[in-house]
Amino acid sequence: MIETERLLLRPLRVEDVDAFVALHEDTRVNRFVGSYSHQQALDRLKLIERQWDERGHGLCAVELKSSGAFIGRCGLNFWEVFDEVELGWTLMADAWGHGYATEAAHACAEWGFATLDSDYFTAMIRPGNTASVRVAERLGFTPLRDDELLGNPVTVYSLGRPAASA
Repeated sequence: MIETERLLLRPLRVEDVDAFVALHEDTRVNRFVGSYSHQQALDRLKLIERQWDERGHGLCAVELKSSGAFIGRCGLNFWEVFDEVELGWTLMADAWGHGYATEAAHACAEWGFATLDSDYFTAMIRPGNTASVRVAERLGFTPLRDDELLGNPVTVYSLGRPAASA
């Protein structure tokens, strides 16, 4: 569990299927990350649970500390095809504009660099997703390359491991 000033982040589980489907059914959200049927969401959540078991990291549910409400997902996802770990974030549209994505992603990056042996994390952002580009830039990500993910063009941003303080 990762805790910030306003948020709790915990590993996503198959029990989160209804909230996961609801997150991705909003067209304002799914235009960049796609939608899931109930079965597709269950399959994805099983893969997320397996990644937590096998790799020690994965995607987290993002919940408000004040209410316990599920507002999205954020975390580290290993992409075998790239041999890279992506830091990703997707929040419900009602949670946009409050700094939650930046807060959650910053906490995941700090946790990830403290826990994993990765030299950098990526953020794969589809063209036109200016809100995610702004989050990435606030976190210190810079463009690395253009690529394709799941059949969609993306700009891959990179955030290097912070230098050790003396």
